[in-house]
Parts: sequence; structure tokens; C-alpha cells
Amino acid sequence: MKAAGCELVYREKVSGAASDRKELARLVRKLERGDTVIVTRLDRLARSTRDLLNILDEIGKAGAGFRSIKDTWADTTTSHGRLMLTVLGGLAEFERELIKDRTDAGRVRAKARGVKFGRKPKLNPFQREQALARLSTGETQAEVARTYGVDRATISRLASPLPFEAGAALPGN
Repeated sequence: MKAAGCELVYREKVSGAASDRKELARLVRKLERGDTVIVTRLDRLARSTRDLLNILDEIGKAGAGFRSIKDTWADTTTSHGRLMLTVLGGLAEFERELIKDRTDAGRVRAKARGVKFGRKPKLNPFQREQALARLSTGETQAEVARTYGVDRATISRLASPLPFEAGAALPGN
């Protein structure tokens, strides 16, 4: 690294696959405009393409450049390197969209088969009816919740009308 012109060398003792990398976080925090982060190989820096792009984004936001000694195409200090990393970022974004589309299609198929999403209700229909009846007689939500072994918020949700019809799409979905 010294032969490559590095003034400071950060060494991470944990695997690149670890999510909590203290030395990398310290390096990114200390970056200043005009600095260049140099790594021996890309696999020493990131666990995946997405991780690499996130790290490069942080480096770029600090105003610093990036260069890999072995992977010469990965060099944000040159126009060719920036182009290659932009293409790589586009491919990663495309891959994320494909995964999202497949997940959405799977969710639609599951709903068509009758699969219910979300948590199972804490109270069965009879208990819900009884809890509402008790609330209408003046019992507090806390008292009713205690007898069913649920949180007061569970009883509170029973007592308040839902903002959307059951089965209706939520705004934004």
C-alpha cells in the first residue's frame, strides 16, 4: 500500500463479510475532499455488488475518490472508471427491480391461493366480540386487556374503526 502512494493504511481484522467493520467506518468518517481510498482488491472491501456500491457512494459523498490496485477498471478518479462503476450500479439496480417484481408476483399468487399475510390475531372472533361488549359497559381497555393477556393497544385497536376497508389497498400500494 505504501508503494501505491498511501499515506495512511487501515487494516480491518474482521472478515469483509462482517457487517460491523469499525476500521472501514473510521476511514469513511476521516475522508476529506480530494482524498483517494485505495484497496488491493475489491473483494477486500465489499461483500457484494450492492455493498460495494453503498461504500463507494459514501466515499463519493465525502468528496473522495476510489481506486483498486488489482481491479484497474474500478477507479473513480478516471472517467473510464466512473463509467464502469455507473454501469455496475445500473445493473445492481436492475437486479433489485427484478427481485422486487418476482416477490410481488409471488405475493399475488399466494393471495390467490388464500394465504393470509401478517400476524395472526391475538384474539379469536368470539373474544373480540366479548371484549367490545365489555368496553361498551364501561370497563377500561387496560382491564379488558389484562383478562385476555394482551396489550392495551390490542384492545384499543378493536375499539377504534379501521381507517381503511378490509382488503382495500393502502395509499401508495
